[in-house]
Amino acid sequence: MKNNLFIVLFLISSSIIGQNDGWNISTTNNKNYTGIVVANGRIGMLPSEKPFEIEQIILNNVFDKESPLGVSKILLGMNFGNLEVEIDGEKITEATITNWKQTLNMKEAAFTTSFNFKDKATISYTLYALRNVPYTGYIDVKINAKKTIKTKVTGKIITPEEYQNPMSTFRVLQDLETTMPMLQTVAKSRQGRHTVGTSATFIWHAINSSRINQRPELTHTKVSEYDNRLSFEKEIKKGTSLDFAWTAAACSTQDFFDPQSESERFVIFNLLTPKEDLLKQHKALWKTLWEGDIIIEGDLQSQQDIRLGLYHLYSFARGDSDLSISPMGLSSQGYNGHIFWDTELWMYPPLLALNQDIARSLVNYRSDRLAVAKKKAINFGFKGAMFPWESDDTGEEATPAWALTGTFEHHITADVAIAFWNYYRVTKNKQWLVERGYPMLKEVADYWVSRVTKNEDESYSIKNVVGANEFAQNIDDNAFTNGSAITALQFANLAAKELGIEENTTWKNVADNIKIHKFSDGTTKEHSTYNGEIIKQADVNLLAYPLSIVADKETLLKDLKYYEPKIAVEGPAMGKSVFAVIYARMGDVDNAFRLFKESYEANKRQPFGALSEAATSNNPYFVTGAGGMLQTVLFGFGGLHITEDGIIQKNAILPKQWKSLTLKGIGKEKKTYIIN
Repeated sequence: MKNNLFIVLFLISSSIIGQNDGWNISTTNNKNYTGIVVANGRIGMLPSEKPFEIEQIILNNVFDKESPLGVSKILLGMNFGNLEVEIDGEKITEATITNWKQTLNMKEAAFTTSFNFKDKATISYTLYALRNVPYTGYIDVKINAKKTIKTKVTGKIITPEEYQNPMSTFRVLQDLETTMPMLQTVAKSRQGRHTVGTSATFIWHAINSSRINQRPELTHTKVSEYDNRLSFEKEIKKGTSLDFAWTAAACSTQDFFDPQSESERFVIFNLLTPKEDLLKQHKALWKTLWEGDIIIEGDLQSQQDIRLGLYHLYSFARGDSDLSISPMGLSSQGYNGHIFWDTELWMYPPLLALNQDIARSLVNYRSDRLAVAKKKAINFGFKGAMFPWESDDTGEEATPAWALTGTFEHHITADVAIAFWNYYRVTKNKQWLVERGYPMLKEVADYWVSRVTKNEDESYSIKNVVGANEFAQNIDDNAFTNGSAITALQFANLAAKELGIEENTTWKNVADNIKIHKFSDGTTKEHSTYNGEIIKQADVNLLAYPLSIVADKETLLKDLKYYEPKIAVEGPAMGKSVFAVIYARMGDVDNAFRLFKESYEANKRQPFGALSEAATSNNPYFVTGAGGMLQTVLFGFGGLHITEDGIIQKNAILPKQWKSLTLKGIGKEKKTYIIN
């Protein structure tokens, strides 16, 4: 009986592994479905379980006010990702297909759906957000005919209702003998701040796209200005296939003076570039991204979870954009698409280790908004630069006014400075330090000097803040706020020394004397009046990692044991990852692995493992949580440390559940570390 059970389990396991590996996650389950976004740092497309549909498109860094009296909110793009396919007059729907399967190929950033339509055809299509043409999407379709069938395919541009005054058209552009059919919609964003232009067309791979008389005849239908359609019909003989693509581009006045014309040019580029060349470029760029990778042997589930997190970090950012990453990336309009400390504290460290090109983009996003941050400091009576809790394209405060975090959560300013010095530590890019790094660090240090209050005992307090634990509001001497301010002041003087600038004694004096409160037994106190309340997320423990304010083992253990039970169930995914890193660095691999899993497993959503922000919510993909999970692997188990000498490794440990851990492409030297 035991042997039979073993055989059954082995067969089930083999079946799963056959469909899923370290690079591919497949599913045949479309119940309780949460899709995995396909993105390229400029646009994000969220697939659906329904055939030939996607849920939505997100346009990165394109904002308009959510309402006349509201704050900014990232824009939904016009949905160009929905096709309507009919075979012999019957529409393909969930009810008319069998053997449905979806596969995310993380290596090539390709999302494939396949199914059978009755006994007439097998169909597959692959969705790409082209990395090489980043304002475009590409849907590559193949219909294999089991019988001779007549097909009708309709491509659509569906404009969200929030857009104003859309104008939908169809034109056939022509240059000499080359003809280029173009479906297009142009509209104003919800409050009129931006013009968005979206263009789309069909591509037939098997024919010369410059000869329109060889194409199927195209039919344009405008259901309304919000529903613009282009169709063709074609017979497919038994045993043959129809191979075609639907490609589209979405541009806005955030990035282009003439988004309408630019969207047409991108579509023409995709139309007239052979598919093999176009996709080869896309795959080559992703191959370069994956030079920074994490490889686990012996634990397929952990490998998939970790690589999925890294896939999302790479998908949501670009090294050539000088843009940052929102907590939900390009998967949704969550948190209005704004930029928080989530980037600097959680997403940035893994990227700094694995891809300095993207890391530079994240810090440059802040540098480009330094002048606005200096104005904010002046407006609140301080010196230097004061960064907003929620930032949009402008760099001004974008937090809803009712949320006290926007007015009082000030540690973000120190978090930015810490990220800046860490970028220099890893890259040693002195020109960047001169032009962007030190100017930022100086302004942040000046801010904290003006922000502190001097006490009678010559110490300094930082009063009236919201800390990382946002359950505690308008408190004094929050542990993480004070610790991050100390670190930012110290880093500013280190940067000055690197450039031959005399040490600022005021910065040093303030850093040396900012208060960190303690309980009577030596446990670090979260703020001056903290008395054991439930906390939203790690705060005190951040003083041990990523900061180095608390370093002695006795205090580390006291802080870990005291605060872990106090994290709320509804707290965000990254909270326990901090505890996991600290335990790993202390050599306690069992507690580290336990907390590593607890930090994200309850937040996974079927069928691909997308992360929700909390165990009790359903708003993936929460890339902040992925950042925490990846930090546990890199800076905990992997033993990596960011130091004045760059990234070094010490005291790596391997969970007993893993056979080996390999970290590839670490630092500017792209080192490989193997932990057996």
